[in-house]
Amino acid sequence: MRLVLQLICRLAVIVAVCLAAATMWVTVDAYRSVDRATSASAKRVSQALQALYWQELLLRSSRTREHLLPIPDWRTTETMKLISPGICVAFQPQAPFEKPLCGQSKGLGEAPPRWFSSAVQTVLGDHRAVAQPISIRASTAGTVSAVADSDAAIQLAWQRIQDNFSVALTMALAIGALASLAIAQALAPARSIVVALRGMAGGHYRPVLPRFRSMDLAMIGQAVTELGDRLALATEQRAALTQQLLDVRDQERRTLARELHDEFGQNLTAILAFASTIEAGAAHEAELAQDARMISKATAHLMTCLRGTLSRLRRPLAADIGLEASLIALTECWQNAARPTIRLDLQGDFADVQGPVAVTAYRVAQECLTNALRHSTASEISLRVARQGGTEDALLICIEDDGGGDTAELTESSGFGLAGIRERIAAVGGSLSIGLAPRGVSVAAMIPIAA
Repeated sequence: MRLVLQLICRLAVIVAVCLAAATMWVTVDAYRSVDRATSASAKRVSQALQALYWQELLLRSSRTREHLLPIPDWRTTETMKLISPGICVAFQPQAPFEKPLCGQSKGLGEAPPRWFSSAVQTVLGDHRAVAQPISIRASTAGTVSAVADSDAAIQLAWQRIQDNFSVALTMALAIGALASLAIAQALAPARSIVVALRGMAGGHYRPVLPRFRSMDLAMIGQAVTELGDRLALATEQRAALTQQLLDVRDQERRTLARELHDEFGQNLTAILAFASTIEAGAAHEAELAQDARMISKATAHLMTCLRGTLSRLRRPLAADIGLEASLIALTECWQNAARPTIRLDLQGDFADVQGPVAVTAYRVAQECLTNALRHSTASEISLRVARQGGTEDALLICIEDDGGGDTAELTESSGFGLAGIRERIAAVGGSLSIGLAPRGVSVAAMIPIAA
């Protein structure tokens, strides 16, 4: 999952937890507010009845009278105004057949679900009754007792939750949306870092990164830039070292070719001359003449193999006569040796292709043709060399055969031929790929002309 989505999901979880906590707090506060309303109602009614009590006492002009209760006319509209909704108030001592005076509980909202009522009563419990004396100085004045209606209290709590939850949910969604936009905008520059890393994986070691406002992203971008510079430097050093090793190897090949030509060539020529002399002098000895002819034949075969070896060890023709002519000569050389059919397809202008690029292209074609001829039963081999113009000025070399073969085995091969091809191509900044052809194996190489 992307980092932006992970952060948004975590933010959504945090918002949901905060919303649930706020809902629980509103529930507890609404349920406890009923206790505060009960106490306040009892206090307000007791204060009103206290004034009524002293007024009645003065009107009767008797302070010694012990019983002025029940206080007349206390169940009035004015008293109702002092009682909070859902609260019932009673006067003690209570007159016969007198019921508690309750606040208006209608209009508090819709009835809550049963699960909510059960959960609230189970967790928070019942409301306690509040007793408030009418007069502290006159204990016989009576007491006001207030208690909350449990159903009305739960209904009031449910209404408070509905009112607050809608506001809280709207705020949570707004905060989540704005925070998600802020997170996405803050992490948007990270895409350029990902693009730069992918480019480095493809060989572009010096990416151009934008200027980041975030300090963390700026540090990551600086680390990526430094890594790219080190990779570019290491690649350049490796390419230079590889090219140096290839030059040393070519020099050793030329030295070896000269030694083979001077030593083996002269000795094989001498052996052939001696065999011819023996064959000429043994005119009357058929067996000796036959042996001399066999020696001459074997010597001629060795000289043919030596010439082929020398042609591969000497400096490639591509450095002398050009890439196009050297490839034509290479295919004609293999074709004249009664080998499978080799089809050469040249596309583009190769006049300015020279130096390491031409030598590398020739060596790649030479080694791939050699492997196809030696290690397959191909009846036809296709060698296609094309120059790709435009911004990607490069040589595309593709060798295909119809001799079957296993690409996995060829890719994992530890032979020196394929390893040499990889080294040469890597030295000029190219790439090599091995895949399946319609009836065999395909080897493709890309060599940039800029090398």
